[in-house]
Amino acid sequence: MKLNRDVLKIDAKSMEQQIGKFIKDVFIKSGSRGLVLGLSGGVDSCVATVLCARAIRADNVLALLLPTSSTPKEDLDDARYLVEKTKIRSYEIWMDPIVDVFMKSLPSQKDERLPKANLIARCRMVCLYYYANLMNYLVVGTSDRSELLIGYFTKYGDGGADLLPLAHLYKTQVRQMASYLGLPQKIVTKPSSPALWPAQKATDEIPVEYEILDLILFYLFDAKLSPDEIAAKLQISRKIVDDVIRRNRATAHKRSFPPNMLSPFSSNLELNSSL
Repeated sequence: MKLNRDVLKIDAKSMEQQIGKFIKDVFIKSGSRGLVLGLSGGVDSCVATVLCARAIRADNVLALLLPTSSTPKEDLDDARYLVEKTKIRSYEIWMDPIVDVFMKSLPSQKDERLPKANLIARCRMVCLYYYANLMNYLVVGTSDRSELLIGYFTKYGDGGADLLPLAHLYKTQVRQMASYLGLPQKIVTKPSSPALWPAQKATDEIPVEYEILDLILFYLFDAKLSPDEIAAKLQISRKIVDDVIRRNRATAHKRSFPPNMLSPFSSNLELNSSL
């Protein structure tokens, strides 16, 4: 069966205007002097960078390039290219020495990959907020809706931000925006990866490739179909749909404030418990 991907098609020109207005409104209302974001060279951060540079004065946007020894050279090259193209300001800060200080200072019985990877993401967040505090800037997060809904981000790492201009766009829609904005094809189609360890690929860690994942998420959250209906419509295993639902529920804590006496378990990004 040929999948109907038209349900995820967007009017990129209108979307740019909407996101630009959102960025500018938040920026003005905050009273801040600029925006700072992490620019990895991936499609999400590249799209967010271009949108920020177009929404406000480019010289009020600061990009931090925060590579590690695991960062592919082409990603760093693409990030440098975009800095030059958008004429924004940037700092390049190698994270290995910063992370090494933590690893040497923290008593631990073993060096596990995932905790260290999350530490890298949180160190990047610290760098972003250092410059935000120093310069009275806002931190722009670059996560898309696909990643947010399945919790594929680090809590208080890349999830730590003051605004999320791409939070309503699925990954495949971000790629549509990248094409519209004139980004090089190698960035538009680049496989997603947090690059927190060598050869890390998002597709090795998510339930299914983004082209299918985005359709599952659309039918769950936007069309409100049942898991059985989605599995039949996409001709996929019900187990895949259930895995997406499980990830959404298991990562609810990442998308809401910590439980408190006023609102212990509130969240507006979760599925109805009857599914």
